[in-house]
Amino acid sequence: MKRQDFRFFHRLRVRWAEVDMQKIVFNAHYLMYFDTAVTDYWRALALPYEETMHQLGGDLYVKKASVEFHASARHDDQLDVAMKCSRIGNSSMVFTGAIFRGDQLLITSELIYVFADPLTQTSRPVPERLRRILTAYEAGEPMVTVKLGSWDELGTHAAAIRTAVFVEEQRIPMEMEWDEADATAVHAVAYNGLGQAIGTGRLLQHAAGSGKIGRMAVHRVLRGSSLGRELLKALMAAARERGDAEVMLHAQRSAEGFYSRLGFQPRGEPFDEVDIPHIEMVKAP
Repeated sequence: MKRQDFRFFHRLRVRWAEVDMQKIVFNAHYLMYFDTAVTDYWRALALPYEETMHQLGGDLYVKKASVEFHASARHDDQLDVAMKCSRIGNSSMVFTGAIFRGDQLLITSELIYVFADPLTQTSRPVPERLRRILTAYEAGEPMVTVKLGSWDELGTHAAAIRTAVFVEEQRIPMEMEWDEADATAVHAVAYNGLGQAIGTGRLLQHAAGSGKIGRMAVHRVLRGSSLGRELLKALMAAARERGDAEVMLHAQRSAEGFYSRLGFQPRGEPFDEVDIPHIEMVKAP
């Protein structure tokens, strides 16, 4: 088994608490590593697990987990935990896992899940929609579709995400979240393979030749994936298409690194907006 056999990788570093006196990882921790990787695999599918299972009317239960040891991981090793869905049966799904240190294969695993009724835990056929998503991901297809449109077209889904992120999570007063700019803005909403709205943002005409991106919000469990980048890319393309010479935004200081990695530069001094520290950032589209 080689690294090129996998598309998905989860990276971790071995901690002191996970090793024995010889600084070798306790065997039981490898199953924890694979379980963590499966959690991130669902994020790579752009599927919030709990909401997804509720929509599909079932849940996944581990039926069998096997681990084969080839070499040991040690304290402070940086490991890549690879995962792929290798087979989908009628009601079961087989995930093959591997742990690499560089190109060296250390551990392999097979995890068998059964899709079942969460109340009775009796098996059910794997929903065709989920089957298609898993197959598409392993084939290298994109997991997210970003739509651009007006508030009339996308406002219902954009409002739901913004309410969850800004009003419920960040405690921004509801009356401060909505403004008249929504009616004229270009809105972007990201959808996963189940049609769930999972991220949003908007583009305003700030001044002649200048756009302003704002209200960037991503589903809580999908942050740290490529979702924010895809939304930003779509909005930047819209700004470029209408001829904007620059695009600016007010970044929350906690997200400054994210925007910097995408080429935005800070401009001016930090400031507070709705009692949250911000910094203005700018980039040519």
